[in-house]
Amino acid sequence: MKKKKKFSLINSATVPVMFIVICAIAIALSGFSANFLVSQVLTRFARNAFLVLSLLLPIMAGLGINFGMVLGAMAGQIAIILIENWGIPGFSGVLLSAVVATPIAWLLGIFAGSVLNRAKEREMITSMMLGFFMTGIYQFIVLYIFGGVIKFKNTDLIISRGYGVRNALDLKIQKGLDTLLDRILGVDIKLFDIQIPVVTLLVIALGCLFVVWFRKTKLGQDMRAVGQDMKVAEDAGINVNKTRLKAVVLSTIMAAYGQIIYLQNIGNLNTYNGADQAATYAAAALLIGGASVSKATITNALTGTILFHLMFIVMPTAGAKITGNSMIGEYLRTFVSYAVVTITLILHSVRRAKERNEAMESLRVEPVSQEK
Repeated sequence: MKKKKKFSLINSATVPVMFIVICAIAIALSGFSANFLVSQVLTRFARNAFLVLSLLLPIMAGLGINFGMVLGAMAGQIAIILIENWGIPGFSGVLLSAVVATPIAWLLGIFAGSVLNRAKEREMITSMMLGFFMTGIYQFIVLYIFGGVIKFKNTDLIISRGYGVRNALDLKIQKGLDTLLDRILGVDIKLFDIQIPVVTLLVIALGCLFVVWFRKTKLGQDMRAVGQDMKVAEDAGINVNKTRLKAVVLSTIMAAYGQIIYLQNIGNLNTYNGADQAATYAAAALLIGGASVSKATITNALTGTILFHLMFIVMPTAGAKITGNSMIGEYLRTFVSYAVVTITLILHSVRRAKERNEAMESLRVEPVSQEK
């Protein structure tokens, strides 16, 4: 038993340790100061951590990594476009964006959960394909419906032909938030001359507390039971399909909030491609933190977000110094990121196969030898 626990611990720590070593080498090569790195990582962490947290509940319910969270990101973007059209800036605009995004994400989550319930054991690839499918519908809405069927009073958002949202939008809801997110009661919150985005970090902390609290609820316990064994959970009287659907709905709503946090932080919206990579980057960060497709914790999410974005900052410069070409540095960053993710999935696959073999071995009964 102790050997199994040690093996599991080593297996889960392999990818984070590998990434820490890669980042340490890249930091030494890049030559960035500690203050600069901490400031940049903190900004990116605040921008992306909530999106990574949105992946935890489906994993707990046994659905694996929910690549369909891009549906939630699309709901967040649609809400922000509508708020921009209504001309509501600042903190009020962000709160109203969350209110508008919630029912949209809820409906999309029900749709996604219903589809995934019909694709048991193939949820991850199905959710990925579902994301591609819904991207086409989302682009149809913002390209033809907005400004055409749904008239916009703010014509600055619309393409010159009279319908369709512009490719890039400068967000008015962000105006004033650059100080709101970094200050409380008008006072700068700094540590070693590094600006702390207090409000955003508090929202992320609330997201973590929600996950901790939710796991202790009856629904959270049901999700854990379903994630461990659907057949046993069903025999225990748990409605498996309904429980899995609720996990997807909650994940989709959290992803919508995460995308709103991300967009208001960055200050502009890539209308047609802004949501495409949300799931891929969030999944990469989670796996880099030591999670697997069957088990993930808040620590995995937060650690992975820090390591992933630290690598994104230092790898291009380190690669450029090694090769003398900044473009190669960019390719190196992408290669290292997804190579590590691939290794994570392979290790998980090997571990699952080993566990299945051990379970089969334990079920075999040695034939009783009969004495003549």
